[in-house]
Amino acid sequence: MLTRSPFRAFLAAALLATAGAADLALAHGDVTPQPIDVTGLAPLKEGEWLTQNPYSGDPKAIEIGASGYNQNCARCHGLQVVSGGLAPDLRYLEKGQVGDEWFIERIRHGAHKSDGSTVMPPFEGVFTQEAMWAIRSYIESMHSDE
Repeated sequence: MLTRSPFRAFLAAALLATAGAADLALAHGDVTPQPIDVTGLAPLKEGEWLTQNPYSGDPKAIEIGASGYNQNCARCHGLQVVSGGLAPDLRYLEKGQVGDEWFIERIRHGAHKSDGSTVMPPFEGVFTQEAMWAIRSYIESMHSDE
């Protein structure tokens, strides 16, 4: 009987760890955020968060942002930034500094309902600032006034 106890303890610990990891994954749908390779972008100063997109209109940033968006954002915000209704349609996000400020605040800190439940998880510490601004560059390139 004693030989089974360590196994049961291990099994219980494994189940608890799996349940905790599932909660974290489900806070972002049911996927793990994918890394975004920002090779080719000018590095930004660590610890100083910008409020205006330094890569706006940059073709390399748009390319990197398209990949990052499609791997990490499209599940909720829709392919090619066309929302299916689950999350805001980012094609209509204002261009320029006003839209930049809203975007960086939201992607860094996420969004919550009035009851405290998570609508969008925070990505600060998951994505670099360069990756976030590359995604913003892609979104801005898909902008629509309609």
